[in-house]
Amino acid sequence: MQRIGCVLHVSSSKNVILKAENLPRIGDKVVDEHLKPIGMVFDIFGPASSPYVAVKPDIGDPHRLVNHVLYAIPSPKPKMEKKR
Repeated sequence: MQRIGCVLHVSSSKNVILKAENLPRIGDKVVDEHLKPIGMVFDIFGPASSPYVAVKPDIGDPHRLVNHVLYAIPSPKPKMEKKR
């Protein structure tokens, strides 16, 4: 589990926008400080020096997450098969 960052706001398309402290991968599961599932990393955008992360929430009221810290649970890396 790694800290993504603090929630800045909820976009008009209902995505939760965070200022990234650590970059997750797209598709990683996102949880709050109590390990309750929030959603999934949907997009990473902005300048490479200070990127932002968009999370597609699975909860009813994403506005309650503003000013809260969210965490990423990395998805398992796909296994590469050996070629013969």
